[in-house]
Amino acid sequence: MISAGGLALAVFALAAVQGEGRLVASKEPGWPQWRGPRRDGKSDEKGFLRAWPPAGPRLLWKAEGLGRGWSSSVVSGGSIYLTGDVGADLVVFALDLDGKPKWTAKNGAAWTREYPGARSSCVVDEGAVYHLNSHGRAVRLDAETGKEAWAVDILKRFEGEVILWGLSECLLVDGPRLIVTPGGKKAAMAALDKKTGDTVWASEPVEPAKAGYGSPILFELNGRRHLVNASAKHVFGVDAETGRGLWKRPRPSEYIALCFTPVLCGDGVFVTTPGKNGGTLYRLGLKEAEPRVEAAWDTPLDTLQGGVVLVDGLLYGSGYRGFSGWGAVEASTGKVLHSERNFASGAVTYADGRLYCLSERGEMALLKPAPEAFESEGRFALVAGRVEDAWAHPVICDGRLYLRYHDALFCYDIRAR
Repeated sequence: MISAGGLALAVFALAAVQGEGRLVASKEPGWPQWRGPRRDGKSDEKGFLRAWPPAGPRLLWKAEGLGRGWSSSVVSGGSIYLTGDVGADLVVFALDLDGKPKWTAKNGAAWTREYPGARSSCVVDEGAVYHLNSHGRAVRLDAETGKEAWAVDILKRFEGEVILWGLSECLLVDGPRLIVTPGGKKAAMAALDKKTGDTVWASEPVEPAKAGYGSPILFELNGRRHLVNASAKHVFGVDAETGRGLWKRPRPSEYIALCFTPVLCGDGVFVTTPGKNGGTLYRLGLKEAEPRVEAAWDTPLDTLQGGVVLVDGLLYGSGYRGFSGWGAVEASTGKVLHSERNFASGAVTYADGRLYCLSERGEMALLKPAPEAFESEGRFALVAGRVEDAWAHPVICDGRLYLRYHDALFCYDIRAR
């Protein structure tokens, strides 16, 4: 029989092994990287409109001439950074907070194959802007001038290859290191010295040696700092300090595209695969001090590139082919609590008790999340006419909502009066 004290120690030991994870946030102000400060698609700002008028919130300005692409804005230090393909070039744009141009810089060639346009968003850190183009060219630019400090072909260095629809990873800065996922024969993931571009560590390859289309997250769990991302056919985790491969799990898809950004859920990560395999929560624990991974549950939610947010124990996102419309999934069980089919699939961002949802057809919606149903608090058409490729994610920073559709960036005031 276990004594009360022994039981308490056992419970303590289990809690130490199965702890709650914590996302590592950027130290930069604003919305300095893909999906926000923690890469979870959530803003901590408050004081926003609870509902929108029929025409939507007040439009402050519209900037045009930004090229073709789906990269989302990053906003930090009084500047907005985003990318677009202009002619034969991938162009990084820096705008001021009124949407006026500050500088432009080229980062190699445009993507002119299937679905032409810029993919990856920038990341801002300590006076520098980092970006990866579709062909594998990673660059460091001065945030004030756009001057190039260094550039590295990560596919050449780590023996990767250009994938079918072009590299789409949004780079991550971890202290002195820049994290890249070339999916190559010499590294599935690698850390570069952010000041020089030199290789700090390279993780073991994940076969087949091809990159996915997703972007990594960084979090602390069980005394270790983890990086999790996807290759062409697997989700995998590495030790952020050393690059040591910790685990991998296959994610087969009939659509050959792993585009998810993982979502940290307690002691696990939620990932999605477009098609019949849907989403899975993988719990991450320890066994004899070594990482242990197990699938906790599956769900039909098969988000492609629109992202999923975790709010009050529920996962919110839209489906692709295996799940129609938008759904609310219980994070503890994977059960779909309710769904909304009167709104096309798209991208989601969360702030101040509301979901900001941009459908791929160019309609913007403000939804109130709840376990029972979505409540619409306003909708408006961002794009005139019929489109099916409004794929950039909504960005929220300093009371403003930034929405991008190819050549144009729209800035709305969403603060309550």
